[in-house]
Amino acid sequence: MDTNTTIDIATSIPLEVAAETTSAVSLYISAAIVFVLLLLSGFFSGSETAMTAASRARLHGWEKEGNKRAGLVNRIREKKERLIGALLLGNNLVNICASALATSVLIGIFGEAGVVYATLAMTLLVLIFSEVLPKTYALHNADKMAVAIAPLINVVVIVFAPVAGAVNWIVRMTLKLFGTDLSLVSKSNHMEVLRGVIELHGGDDNDASEAQEQRAMLRSILDLQDVDVEEVMTHRKYVAMIDANDPIEKIIDDVLNSPYTRLPVFKDDTDNIIGVLHAKALLRDMRIEADGHTKLTIDELAATPWFVPESTTLVDQLQEFRNRREHFAVVVDEYGSFMGIITLEDILEEIVGEIDDEHDETVTGVKKLKSGAYMIDGDVTIRDLKREFEWNLPDDEDYSTLAGLIIHEAQTIPDKGQSFIFYDFQFDIAKRHRNQLLKIKVKPPQA
Repeated sequence: MDTNTTIDIATSIPLEVAAETTSAVSLYISAAIVFVLLLLSGFFSGSETAMTAASRARLHGWEKEGNKRAGLVNRIREKKERLIGALLLGNNLVNICASALATSVLIGIFGEAGVVYATLAMTLLVLIFSEVLPKTYALHNADKMAVAIAPLINVVVIVFAPVAGAVNWIVRMTLKLFGTDLSLVSKSNHMEVLRGVIELHGGDDNDASEAQEQRAMLRSILDLQDVDVEEVMTHRKYVAMIDANDPIEKIIDDVLNSPYTRLPVFKDDTDNIIGVLHAKALLRDMRIEADGHTKLTIDELAATPWFVPESTTLVDQLQEFRNRREHFAVVVDEYGSFMGIITLEDILEEIVGEIDDEHDETVTGVKKLKSGAYMIDGDVTIRDLKREFEWNLPDDEDYSTLAGLIIHEAQTIPDKGQSFIFYDFQFDIAKRHRNQLLKIKVKPPQA
């Protein structure tokens, strides 16, 4: 063998070994880089979920308690488009880099088939470890994770702000070409969100009834602004009143026999309310008279009535009760006619439910039948039925009672024995007196 040939072979062997070693090291480095990129992808994916799913109310509460990171999360989320743009930009950047690097390495090993292997491998790795896993964790630990990563996310948003801003501008212009102007899209109604949260509130099988009561109470608080006093007032037909023309002895008997401490006083006509008589004032006058002092008249005993329009909302009326330190008002319509009375207790009962004392007469007007239907008085309000049974019946300014609902929907005053089906409920007229529906049999959908 030629001496030169021998030398060439001896030299080529170490070179091949060195090349293989270099290739192996390059492979390990590439795999490590792909691993790091996948971790970064998982970080961006989980961060997006945590920052968007974190409870705004809870973070606001933490911020009030002095948690600075919670305040940082709230400030970052004020510009949600910039936040999402930066996170998506970082996520796509690392995903594309990882896929390109993995494809390059596998092509070097397997040739053209490496493209297929790289696609399958990276799809599984990205899907499992960079998308599903971090998003699942972030979804179940959104608040804590958002607070923990807030400083890093703030840096990412600042670094990517120029590019994210340009991307958002392109997106807005593109959508505008298709007739969608994001600047005209109204923001979400916080009241609607709050109502949705209330409806989602529930308990386990042991406290389902308690959860129902809590939902009803929270709904009522939100509805105070939308409910007028005429919907919860005691109608004039059921108001116990004092005739100022009656002799004082009869007035005393009427007050003592009444379960109420405040009674409207009228003169000549029930629409002519001249005052409100408090039982304590009458008793005080009786004591004075017993001591031989001058006898007072009913006009002097009665306090000046406070008239409120029937269109006043409950929240306004509640505020006025607090400002005036009064518990009783006379409700009138636009013509000044007496419609009924509204008390502080009426408004409180609208929030917390019925408040019965030792003088209250418990008359609900609702009786459940063995068939699952209900026999209900016509003057029972829709709001009371919705509170008690969570029935899906509509509220309308044209009516407030069950009888009003039926007359409104039927566009006539039904006769006894007639049946109607509205909103999947069956209504059977059980008793009618003149133009008034007294008893109605109601069969709800679940019955």
